[in-house]
Amino acid sequence: MRAIMNLLNLRNPTVKQASKLRTLVGPLVAGAALVGLTPGCMGYDGFEEPVELSTHVGDWRDQVIYQVMIDRFEDGDVGLNFMVDTTAQARWHGGDWAGLESRLDYLEDLGVTAIWISPVYKNVETDADVDGYHGYWPQDFTSPNPHFGDVAALRSLTASAHEHGIAIIIDVVTNHVGQLFYYDINLNGNPDEQTRGSGNQSEVEHINEYDPDFDPRGIQSETSLGEAGPAPVIFVHDPATNHLPPLPRVLQNPAVYNRRGRTVNFDDPDQLLHGDFPGGLKDLETTRCDVKQAMVDVYARWVELTDVDGFRIDTVKHVEREFWRYFTQKVRQRLAAQGKTNFFMFGESFDGRVDLVGSFTMNDVPTPEELARESECVVDGRELTGDQLDSVFHFPQYYQVMRDVFQNGQSTDRIQTLFEERPTYYGQIPMELGVGIPPYKTLVNFIDNHDVPRFLYESDQPALHQALGFLLTEEGVPCIYYGTEQGFSGGNDPANREDMWLSGFDRSHPTFQWVKRLNAIRRAYPALRRGDQTVVYSTPRIEQEEDAGMFAFERAGGDAAEGYALVVMNAHKTKASTTAFEGTAMTVNAAPGSTLIDVVTGQSHSVAGDGTLALTLDPVTVAILVPQGQVVSGL
Repeated sequence: MRAIMNLLNLRNPTVKQASKLRTLVGPLVAGAALVGLTPGCMGYDGFEEPVELSTHVGDWRDQVIYQVMIDRFEDGDVGLNFMVDTTAQARWHGGDWAGLESRLDYLEDLGVTAIWISPVYKNVETDADVDGYHGYWPQDFTSPNPHFGDVAALRSLTASAHEHGIAIIIDVVTNHVGQLFYYDINLNGNPDEQTRGSGNQSEVEHINEYDPDFDPRGIQSETSLGEAGPAPVIFVHDPATNHLPPLPRVLQNPAVYNRRGRTVNFDDPDQLLHGDFPGGLKDLETTRCDVKQAMVDVYARWVELTDVDGFRIDTVKHVEREFWRYFTQKVRQRLAAQGKTNFFMFGESFDGRVDLVGSFTMNDVPTPEELARESECVVDGRELTGDQLDSVFHFPQYYQVMRDVFQNGQSTDRIQTLFEERPTYYGQIPMELGVGIPPYKTLVNFIDNHDVPRFLYESDQPALHQALGFLLTEEGVPCIYYGTEQGFSGGNDPANREDMWLSGFDRSHPTFQWVKRLNAIRRAYPALRRGDQTVVYSTPRIEQEEDAGMFAFERAGGDAAEGYALVVMNAHKTKASTTAFEGTAMTVNAAPGSTLIDVVTGQSHSVAGDGTLALTLDPVTVAILVPQGQVVSGL
């Protein structure tokens, strides 16, 4: 509201400022109509007509994803800059969809083929003196975030990206809404913060009605005489900060929330699934049919309006698996009927446990009784199966490899263990109408992201370059966090969400050049994208032994035709090491006597007659070897 008044006070607004005024005022004018909407009848900023949907990705294993936090990437339309304060890291900074569109040439040059962007819907503006620039505080799922642009701007970004051969993935939230209501615990109709007790004869107790601690019964009201039943839910009306009742309107029913308060113990299954996310993010009751249907309708509609190509799904482990069965299957079916296939849905389970993370990719068939209950939500007559997500973020690898091995110098045999666990803990068959590839082969691998410190915060450039070499050659879909290629080194959130424009988008930066080269190598050799993966050397040794820090894996077979690649790395921080120990060298599957060329350095290496290869590498380096007859020149 303050931004609107500022624009109204302009004597001679620029074209962009006038456009911004229309963007801000338009949703207010449309607001009265939106209040009465239900799933299946939603408004999207005046752009209700869908676009023609197409499939823009063949094999997701060929893609290189680049994560962009829109507010921090590029400011393409200064007319959208309301509430901007670049002096504070937790404030709006002014990036938008037009800015990202203006930098597609930069990303194409880097070798990016897919961009994952921040949530696109209208968000809580600011809460507890922190801004919602990140997009994870949804308020209106049916309207675009006015800081980023309108539906036309998002359509333009998507269409331009497709012209550059780049897919667009949008971030989606189904677990919660922003802090849009409070629990009226003392029944006075105001959101209070109370402190009880003296600390002398009674225990001091602090109660925040926006964010009270978890109660398995649901948050209870209290009077001086004791408990008085479930605390009423009261939605806030504060247009200045966009604390308004959520849309679509079905989310204004208190019954669609679990109403049990703040999660305190994430190891408690009840709190994990039913607690509000810390900070007052109100947890949706995602087993309800109306919630399931609303989420399918909302997010399928965003695809229909923009032709985006996939979803990155937030907070997956906080939502019941029955929701994922319904959501993924109904989204796939609805989009496929309109020509959008190979739509990639991968989830974020911020957890190092392989069994938990992988469980969301399994064909998880419930009991007949459970399936019958879940099928009560189906309105199109198409029965549910056990299908879930196409993939997940590989958080176990983040902890056990990116952090433990490449940053902290622990043993490389833990990488082998993690690789060998993939077929056990991740889905082995593709989802119906999904991307056509088993989840264990399409895990989304990453070095760091917006939720963890940047790799360089606790390490150096050589280690980062080695980690990138691993990321862009291993099995799965690589994901690079924006700014990695520019040497960004921020610590924990929000310090790891730097402004990209401060880098000048320097294409001569050594890490930009290294990523660009790795992407070219990956693109040139099908084995590095589609070949099966086999570990041929790892070691438990990390001290001064001859093979300390060595690791090697082959990519061959599968869908790589005759392609073959051998990736070898030395993760030791200070010494050269060899793929041999006590006279026993690494055995490879390349033909005995054949010559392999390291496409990073150009050096040649011969496989011995017994099929072994003792390769010595300097500390913190990587070699990518291919048969001499398969070398592609000019990379």
